[in-house]
Amino acid sequence: MQLRRRHFAAWALGAPLLPHSTASRAAAQPWPAQALTVLVPFAPGGSVDVAARLVMPRLAERLGQPVIIENMVGASGTIATQRVIKARPDGYTLLFGVASSVLVAPLISPTRFRYDGLQELKPVAPVASSVFVLLARPGLAAGSADDLIELARQKPGRLTLGTDGIGTSLHLTGELIQQMSGIDLVHVPYRSGPQVLTELAGGQIDLAVLPVALAQPFVLEGKVKALGVTSRQRLITLPQAPSLSETMALRNLEVEAWQGLLAPAHTDDRIVRRLADEIAILQADPEMARKLTEAGFKPMRMGHTQFLAYLEQEKKVLESTIRKANIRTD
Repeated sequence: MQLRRRHFAAWALGAPLLPHSTASRAAAQPWPAQALTVLVPFAPGGSVDVAARLVMPRLAERLGQPVIIENMVGASGTIATQRVIKARPDGYTLLFGVASSVLVAPLISPTRFRYDGLQELKPVAPVASSVFVLLARPGLAAGSADDLIELARQKPGRLTLGTDGIGTSLHLTGELIQQMSGIDLVHVPYRSGPQVLTELAGGQIDLAVLPVALAQPFVLEGKVKALGVTSRQRLITLPQAPSLSETMALRNLEVEAWQGLLAPAHTDDRIVRRLADEIAILQADPEMARKLTEAGFKPMRMGHTQFLAYLEQEKKVLESTIRKANIRTD
């Protein structure tokens, strides 16, 4: 997740690829020689799963091997993340990761999650970024972000904000909105984004921060109100929603959440480069770009070294937001 303030044709790799001590049999043959498993740390139908299922079948075509998507739900994505950390670094088990499990979980719960996502995983390449949208239940007396801020200041600590869990990218975005606008909302964590959306449409909560890709159908059908998106520009796919940065109190807000491939830390660099190159080719495909855009995503192109630098900078911003919001789950 990128949180910004202004000031702030398949070919084979030659053997051997991997150390004999970790994967002697894999080293004896070109990579890939078998199916890959990509763990998605969230439930089917959510925005992360949607992005993975758009891109991974095309990656399979490029690699000439099946790519099996396995949804491993639980603990804000950390179960899947830790499984990949412990997997053999042979290029056959990958994580379709997000900030909440890779970066955030160890920051808010260091006793429970004793891992460093940037030391124990190797960033391969980002696949896409998604924009979030601030939503309101249909009957809430706020038709814009300005209206909401005024209402929240009149009712401090009384409006509820739903997200998909404590320490997720959606939760941190909600906290950042509160910090920048000086309002106090009551966070209501759920197990998944679709559950949040259903509760919001039913009036059980007042507000929600959700990915545009997930919320778009409900907004277009009038089941919920879109108060603004977290990108600096308005979105073609959700034209009725302004950018939250058009609101004076939120003028420096910009949030885009990445989804990307990561491998176990000691995966051979040649495998990582191969995967990164194939992802870059897919992102340059106009048809793939169209499908991602229509689903509420943006192709996000970086090499694996750039991706690592990006994540290191993001971790610093996340640490600041978490510290100011005093988010701890230990």
